[in-house]
Amino acid sequence: MNSQMNRRDFICGAAASVAAFTIVPRHVLGGSGNIAPSDKINLGYIGCGTQGLRIIMGRLGMPEVQIVAVCDPEKDSNKYVDWSPDSLRQDIARVLEKPDWRQGKKSIRGGRNVARKIIETYYARQQASGKFNGCAAYADFREMLEKEKDIDAVEVMTPDHLHATIAIAAMKKGKHVSMHKPLANRVQEARLVIETARKTKVGTFLLAASVSARIRMLAGWIREGEIGTLREIHNWTNRPIWPQYSTIPTKTPRVPRGFDWDLWLGPSLDRPYHPHYTHAVFRGWYEFGGGPIADMGHYSLWPVFSEFGLDNLVLIESMGSHACTIVDGVSSSIQNDFSFPLACTVRFKFAAKDDRPELDLFWYDGGMKPQTPEEIEHDNKELPSEGMMFIGDKGKILCNFRGDDPHFFPERDMRELYKKARMPREPGPKRADEWVETLKGGEPTYADFTLGGPISDAFNLAAVSLRMGGQRLRWDSAGGQITNVESANKYLTRDYRKGWEITA
Repeated sequence: MNSQMNRRDFICGAAASVAAFTIVPRHVLGGSGNIAPSDKINLGYIGCGTQGLRIIMGRLGMPEVQIVAVCDPEKDSNKYVDWSPDSLRQDIARVLEKPDWRQGKKSIRGGRNVARKIIETYYARQQASGKFNGCAAYADFREMLEKEKDIDAVEVMTPDHLHATIAIAAMKKGKHVSMHKPLANRVQEARLVIETARKTKVGTFLLAASVSARIRMLAGWIREGEIGTLREIHNWTNRPIWPQYSTIPTKTPRVPRGFDWDLWLGPSLDRPYHPHYTHAVFRGWYEFGGGPIADMGHYSLWPVFSEFGLDNLVLIESMGSHACTIVDGVSSSIQNDFSFPLACTVRFKFAAKDDRPELDLFWYDGGMKPQTPEEIEHDNKELPSEGMMFIGDKGKILCNFRGDDPHFFPERDMRELYKKARMPREPGPKRADEWVETLKGGEPTYADFTLGGPISDAFNLAAVSLRMGGQRLRWDSAGGQITNVESANKYLTRDYRKGWEITA
């Protein structure tokens, strides 16, 4: 192929040549209800673990998207960790219309070659020949960005510590970026991601972001005084549902064949390989993850930050569980500044803004919950395992994430409240459509990276407070500094391996 001709030009030119001699299926040339190759988003997919493969299943069915390359330091492994023994295999088998795909296999498989095989098997079904081999596979995202010149956008599904590094590199190449939460697991890295998005003006989409109709409705009721002046917001989750190790591994097993440990570490300093760092369990380490708050808090609290204008954080404090050990007959607590606690609570204080007074937001995980309100206690009921509660000086609102009606204390006539709810009559655009338009360079949406500053600061500062043993931190958002504990500022960034430093 001529070096001046990219993949898209080649496919379009070849399709036009073939059309002169034979009938070409509409999905190749485009037509009513179909997308021409020249109008598709050429997507580079980075991160082919279990969560990455799940998202790939949805992308394959989108006619506007063509996955042209995949990337992961893992070539092909059956040692992945998932949330059930067979659900991912079933999802893949259903999408590929191959019910027996890996049936009976007890292991959970992933990696770039697995992703490429799935993609090419799916696209082969759309070809008259029944064959397709147009998806490249890379271990190093930098090589992919350098060689795949015709990529329009990338989707980042890696562990958290790589998010900023990959997103910034892609944006500097002019690629639109879709990424799972968080923007980064360091305050300064998340700010660099946002600064780069502003400078490059590429389309960006954070997959965990939302404009929750329920939160918007609750916020409207709260602004109308249904529970008086809002004083506190409480949010809790049953995560973690993965191990959060209380000690650093001391064994040094061999790096698995086909796995590039150096590339997986990326910007992080060298350390011996251990499976306790990788796959699903990366979430529990300060170096590699963001803990339960980054894992689940973006889903529930992104619209809360937006609706209540929570962009003026001034204080963070936390309480975390601890582990103990016995050495030479003496029991003592383990000093831990390397992994998230098994359970914690975090308090975020926001200054008054416009007509909203000072407000506290509380986060709970690991089975922790707020104190049960008297009204629920009197009804002999329990708080749900995951939920949110808004507390005003004249009442409370309790809601869960199952879609049930919110519960008011004192009781309200919900029919009358729904009638007063100021919700748009016409449905908005579908989330998938907004994702597509973003990766075509369309107008920014609610999921734009540039809107993620306040929530990124808050969640990453929660990790700093926990890492400092629960210390109360005072935050200067404009200056990007912790003002009362100077030693905590070192955790706003990371120590980079040489050659992996990032700048906006």
